[in-house]
Amino acid sequence: MWSRLAMAARAVESTAAAALRSVIRRAHKAAENVGRDPERVRVVAVSKTKPVSLIRQIYDAGHRCFGENYVQEFIDKAPQLPEDIEWHFVGHLQSNKAKTLLAGVPNLAMVHGVDGEKGRSAILCSNDDRYVASNMNNSVANHLDRAVSSLGRHPLKVLVQVNTSGEACEYITTELPSCKCAKSGIEPSSVVELARHVKMQCPNLVFSGLMTIGMPDYTSTPENFRTLSNCRADVCKALGMSEDEFELSMGMSGDFEQAIEMGSTNVRVGSTIFGPREYPKKPT
Repeated sequence: MWSRLAMAARAVESTAAAALRSVIRRAHKAAENVGRDPERVRVVAVSKTKPVSLIRQIYDAGHRCFGENYVQEFIDKAPQLPEDIEWHFVGHLQSNKAKTLLAGVPNLAMVHGVDGEKGRSAILCSNDDRYVASNMNNSVANHLDRAVSSLGRHPLKVLVQVNTSGEACEYITTELPSCKCAKSGIEPSSVVELARHVKMQCPNLVFSGLMTIGMPDYTSTPENFRTLSNCRADVCKALGMSEDEFELSMGMSGDFEQAIEMGSTNVRVGSTIFGPREYPKKPT
């Protein structure tokens, strides 16, 4: 029985390595189709819910860039894997877990998903920018900045997460009833302000660009990608940054080629490489 299980595991791992090679070929071709340098595109192999043994197989195939979404799973896996992995944290990070993440993953290279408010997604205010500004003091960026300093590690690259889909949570803040909470990231109208805050007020962070998750409906992705590209132009103009050195993290398994053709420098590919997610079953 155990020999059959081991053989099945090896077959899955071989399939994953082949899938990785296919993704990289497709990513390079997408870049070349629009005259971009393929080396400017980073494939982040997102390994959430996948075992260390499978990640190691992808590592042994030559890949070094991996991503995780959940802090506890991340800090459990990372120490079991080689130190030369370039780890990326992808998604919303709760401020109270910032130091735990950095302490548990010393080789963390980038955080995709800094938004505007402590412990939750950013507040969207159409009529009171001062409220947004005041919440910068409690932002995830500030917590990351302090954690980097206290741990004495090198500056951490971060991307500001933008809510390009326009989706919003149902609750309304009591402080300003006209404000809504973004479901994933900060409102495009507030991006320049948060980017400036990270760049100017967080000396232990390196503001490197923007990211979006977008909507699950892939028919809407061009609009989401276009919104993020427009935000990049706004931030570069406001902060005097070059678009050539600006990172965009957009595109996943179902749309990464289109994302690359629209300027993405980081595509986050999980299930196409590792297979379907294997989430623990909820008790009945």
